[in-house]
Amino acid sequence: MTGKDRRSAAGLLLAAGEGRRFGGPKQLALLDARPLIEHALEALAGMDRVVVVLGARAAEIRAGADLGRAQVVVCPDWAEGMSASLRRGLSALAGAEEVVIMLADQPLITAAVVARVQAQPGPAARAVYDGAPGHPVVVRGPLLARAGELRGDAGFRDLLDGAAAVECSDLADARDVDTPEDLEVVQQ
Repeated sequence: MTGKDRRSAAGLLLAAGEGRRFGGPKQLALLDARPLIEHALEALAGMDRVVVVLGARAAEIRAGADLGRAQVVVCPDWAEGMSASLRRGLSALAGAEEVVIMLADQPLITAAVVARVQAQPGPAARAVYDGAPGHPVVVRGPLLARAGELRGDAGFRDLLDGAAAVECSDLADARDVDTPEDLEVVQQ
């Protein structure tokens, strides 16, 4: 694609969870002396626009991490699950032609993974790692409107049933950091 016909791409980083299993805001846990959320944002650096959705302990996360040029959206109903954060984030990105959705607790996903998934044409594409579906997820066009109307986390999974699967295990480890033990593994 040339610059003239390039799609407007936005990044959406979901980071609203409370980190119950981690014992606190895992978004601020350090990996290579930087908070996990900063690593995730780095993968979205090539986007025209980035929205970070915070919820639990939003003020603490804002104060403890460099969110750069990202627009912060606070999701007061974060406890309802990921779909609440997704709706808030997509609402803030109204008008975007393409949205790359990532999670703050996957710090090893890189910009190369994002680029590979974005290169896949069609209404939706998602990274897979050794055949297992993961993030990032790219959603385009009319599918964006449908994604913004979803209720319940299962609805988003159903919406992505037809998404193109893009193998990315050669580029990154998609391990989630849900517990302090997970962080230890990622740090090795």
